[in-house]
Amino acid sequence: MSGTSTVAVHADRGIRTDRSVAPPIYQTAAFSAADAETFAQAAVEPRGQDFYLRFGNPNHAQVAAVVAELERTEAAMVTASGMAAITTAVLALVSAGDHVVGQRSTYGGTASVLLNLLPRLGVSTTLVDQTDPTAFEKALTPQTRLILLETPSNPLLQVTDLRAVAELARAHGVPTVADNTFATPLNQRPTDFGIDLVWHSATKYLNGHTDISAGVLAGPADLLDRIWDTGVLTGAVLGPFDAWLLLRGLRTLPLRLPRHNANGQALAEALQEHPAVAKVHYPGLPSHPQHELASSQMSGFGGVLGIELTGGFAAADAFLGRLRYPRRSASLGGVESLAVHPASMWRGMLSEDQISGAGVPPGLVRLAAGTEDTADLVADALAAADAVAHV
Repeated sequence: MSGTSTVAVHADRGIRTDRSVAPPIYQTAAFSAADAETFAQAAVEPRGQDFYLRFGNPNHAQVAAVVAELERTEAAMVTASGMAAITTAVLALVSAGDHVVGQRSTYGGTASVLLNLLPRLGVSTTLVDQTDPTAFEKALTPQTRLILLETPSNPLLQVTDLRAVAELARAHGVPTVADNTFATPLNQRPTDFGIDLVWHSATKYLNGHTDISAGVLAGPADLLDRIWDTGVLTGAVLGPFDAWLLLRGLRTLPLRLPRHNANGQALAEALQEHPAVAKVHYPGLPSHPQHELASSQMSGFGGVLGIELTGGFAAADAFLGRLRYPRRSASLGGVESLAVHPASMWRGMLSEDQISGAGVPPGLVRLAAGTEDTADLVADALAAADAVAHV
């Protein structure tokens, strides 16, 4: 097995169609066929490369090859966004009358799929405390057809025991899907612990430059073929140029992520004892209640941390306003640091009661450390916390 940097640069080499060193952008919506037989075959080829853009294109295939190798899965496929990835997967794998188990602490978009979208389609859902593996088993019913996981979770950085959930799901014949956006395949590979399917908002760390929207699914080829069939119908297609930018971002993921990890750890350690901070949510801290579990399934803890200010919403807003380097923005995983107030951001996806039910406190700030110098980010965050403490 080659190293991750080598994989990121070379895993798609077999898909190149010419001798260019940098892959070309296949900026075309359709491809021609030499004869009727070739055309007919291309029309039904799952995750193809040369029929019609909605069915796949060489830039899609290049990204898929790299992600599959990094996640150590049989195959992968791309979508127009992370939400397109999870909604397409769920719509492909469940039907009216089925039941889905999810987590109480999860990204707001995923929570909205579970709480708002699926019930409208006749699919029942149960959200459980992800820190308790037995809660997943208790939630299973004869109609359960899918378990959705996210670890570490957004924005509370709670950790799910992947091995425990995968084992109980396998025992009941229920597929598992894990959101690996916060960890990336360099810090954690869910399939190593028995998870069936992995998805990412590739907008984040995989791209790393905050200039595209993209999603990726990785797992067994037969499972992805089912999802691809639904994806062709929903049409959440990633444009060729965006796929090319995602591929370019993937090349440097092994170089960028260590700095994200270091900055996240340093910020968490610096802020955890500050008087303006009630709590820091970061699995790399020994004080995190699931630090031991996180250490057993992660090789690094990422650049995202939750900072709970003692003064509630007003303090969180003031803290965000005082930061010099992190900008107030809804994304994460890019080279630039970003920070946001989750309880405000999620109001477009969830009701106030649903946000409260997810355990998101009004004083929580989600800080996503970029690749700036560690000392600069720490000094900036401490100065912002000092200012809030004296308000």
